[in-house]
Amino acid sequence: MPRYRILDDVAIADICFIAEGKDLNELFAHAAFAVEDIMMDTKTVKPRVERTIRLEQDKEEDLLYDFLSELVFIKDTDGLVFSDIKVTIQKGKTCSLTAVLRGETLDPNRQTLRADVKAITLHMFKIEKTKTGWLCQVVVDI
Repeated sequence: MPRYRILDDVAIADICFIAEGKDLNELFAHAAFAVEDIMMDTKTVKPRVERTIRLEQDKEEDLLYDFLSELVFIKDTDGLVFSDIKVTIQKGKTCSLTAVLRGETLDPNRQTLRADVKAITLHMFKIEKTKTGWLCQVVVDI
């Protein structure tokens, strides 16, 4: 099964995708990979640097939104893009995330660029439990 799939004809100036995972860890990793892969061909990104992200929220939806938004922020401020993403979600009174990301500095001479994701939107944003795991739908502003 692919990590994610693009939904055509959902948004005109945006890109919509659905990601799936057998658990929240895999779902968040696949959604993050989708965002990175929309921005550039992740096969052209080498795991030269490592970045760890830690976030906490009350709900899974808010945590996923913050996590994907953080990826866009890191690209915009630090110029880093990632091709290897490992996520651990812990649920208690709140939901916490620890993500270990491996990638490199954005360089059009080394990577095949695609679309410049400007933001994660809340339009049609959802995360849900399914019979086989978890699913999310995300629209990114390009």
